[in-house]
Amino acid sequence: MTEIIERPAAAGPITGPNWGLTKFLDPLPVPPVFRSRGREMITIPMVAKQQRLHSQLPPSTLWTYAGHFPGPTIEVRSGKQLRISWSNEIDGEFPLVAVQGPVTDAPTSRPGSELAKPGYSVVEGVADLPAWTVVHLHGARTNAGNDGWAHNAGLKGTSQLTEYQNRQPAMPLWYHDHAMAITRFNVHTGLAGMYLVRDDEEDALALPHGDREIPLIITDRNLDTDATGALTGQLLFKFPYVPNGPMIPFSGPFNLVNGVIWPHLDVDAKWYRFRLLNAANSRFYTLNLVDEDNNPVNDAVRLIGTDGGLLPVPAELPRAGLTVAPAERFDVLIDFSRFKGQKLKLRNADPRLGGVEPDLMEFRVDGRAKHDSFTLPEKVSTSYVRLQHGSTLPEDHDHVWIALLLNSDGHPEMWDLEQVDADPGGAGIIQLQDPAGGLKTFRMIGRLFDDTTGIFIDHDRWAVWNIVHVANGGPAHPIHIHLTEFQALFRRAFTTTFDQATERTTKPIDGFTDVPLEKYEEGWKDTIIVNPGQWVSVAGQFGGGTGEFMYHCHILDHEDEGMMRPFVVHPPEVAKFHVHPGGGHHHEG
Repeated sequence: MTEIIERPAAAGPITGPNWGLTKFLDPLPVPPVFRSRGREMITIPMVAKQQRLHSQLPPSTLWTYAGHFPGPTIEVRSGKQLRISWSNEIDGEFPLVAVQGPVTDAPTSRPGSELAKPGYSVVEGVADLPAWTVVHLHGARTNAGNDGWAHNAGLKGTSQLTEYQNRQPAMPLWYHDHAMAITRFNVHTGLAGMYLVRDDEEDALALPHGDREIPLIITDRNLDTDATGALTGQLLFKFPYVPNGPMIPFSGPFNLVNGVIWPHLDVDAKWYRFRLLNAANSRFYTLNLVDEDNNPVNDAVRLIGTDGGLLPVPAELPRAGLTVAPAERFDVLIDFSRFKGQKLKLRNADPRLGGVEPDLMEFRVDGRAKHDSFTLPEKVSTSYVRLQHGSTLPEDHDHVWIALLLNSDGHPEMWDLEQVDADPGGAGIIQLQDPAGGLKTFRMIGRLFDDTTGIFIDHDRWAVWNIVHVANGGPAHPIHIHLTEFQALFRRAFTTTFDQATERTTKPIDGFTDVPLEKYEEGWKDTIIVNPGQWVSVAGQFGGGTGEFMYHCHILDHEDEGMMRPFVVHPPEVAKFHVHPGGGHHHEG
């Protein structure tokens, strides 16, 4: 990891959006790489560590994997088993100060706990949290016992023993903490890292590698201030508070790449490959590559992969930039050859910034021409197949229905739905007029994580998940389904008839219009953005593991506050003997 050299803090008043820190002062660190030789056991300790987030800051106390934030990048070959002992060796107090402030005062846009101001208070209980952790390898196909079940966290002095078969093609996974109710806090302390699967198809492309393949792990943070108003290294989890209202997720005024605020990277005038991950708690990023005049130069960028692996052909960035939700990954190529001697920036154009500095990092392109043997291929993945009903997606498959909504208290929720013959009346009913024909009526059968499990899928069976965001406004949700990679089949917009007060639709939802998918959304993914007033349908095969898994919103605050539900994958031979909560036996469909 690149050493960050201490320099004196900037003089003058400390104001936003830079808050006294010099942009692009520090080099981009690259996490160390562990390359697995296959079928071995390694130990990765979780430890407290002091690390500077900017060279003009004092050190921050973090919780880390193997002493690094982000954690080491783990590289494995497809099909080669790796066993990891995640060892909890964390000492010391919980390293976050958690504060809430009035939503009308925009507390997330400023550093400092501001406890002297009216309406600001410490969040009780956070400082007392123990080191209670469990690791989820996000995107892995593995048995449920290895998946990081949220209730199965362990305290200091315990180890989580996991086995990853890695029987999946080249793709960027990532690992992070998943402890029940406190994932947002644990991940915020620094518990996240990247995990790359390699295979022969990827090797054959001769993509930029070595020093020209670099992870870009983007997060946001807030920091406390001292009595003089100067920034300290203390992590500050400050969020808006609505009295007797919904929880609002954390976002912060400082954006970090690979654990450093506003770093720079020196590059040659060649193609580079960047493994992009949004590891923020809740912030969406809309990314553009811009020149020294802040004009987009996105034509130098190509997407060649998503969460679940390589795309069939390189894709251009959308006109407005690439929107990356929490937990999404992108495999990105940038051609720096035409920018010799120039400085480019990776910039966030997301409208939800709220006054936060939009620049993320700077690329400094060497002025000398360099020979580059890499040329952009016309095709990337020759094994990619687009799912089509009746062929690559078998006619015989399950359907799962999920509703995203705001409940009567205005809080985001996620409901498991069960189709019924007629509207029984009362709350918890969703009706829609299916464009394929027929009225569909659903009742809610689970809304909190510990409600009865309602989704059962046979091992190796295909399932289409229909995710319907019926809220009239509210946030978009990045929905992550464990165990599978899926493809988006369609995205449809509608005008909702869901009544928040009575928690049901007042008449069947109708008037669906297709929203074209971005080309990269046709790739394999495990996390998909679902906007209010949209129905998104995704299809995946549930193989590679059995047991009880989770699906959830990957806005970590939403996940911790209830937007997470279980589902079970079991062998079909066993399923016929399983008695479901309604008193009958499990059956397909």
